[in-house]
Amino acid sequence: MSTVAPSKIKEFTPESLEKIVYKSVETIPTREPNDQYRLGYSVWQLVTEKKGTLQSAVHQSGARMLIPEADVIRTIAAALKQSGISVE
Repeated sequence: MSTVAPSKIKEFTPESLEKIVYKSVETIPTREPNDQYRLGYSVWQLVTEKKGTLQSAVHQSGARMLIPEADVIRTIAAALKQSGISVE
């Protein structure tokens, strides 16, 4: 039996929209890493499609966060605003 080496992963540049959005949620404490990925994806959809609010994106993500939702929204909004992205 032979195995093939896994494909190499090409990281997004730090200035890319994907990297900025996922970085905005990396400080949110969640029960599992997948919860953070779901939260990041929901915020990314909000930013790219410009439909809904940050509050609805956080709520609909289904992420199991260890801090109150209001704190999560405030943290993400501040991180995105610092990067020049408005989610209002």
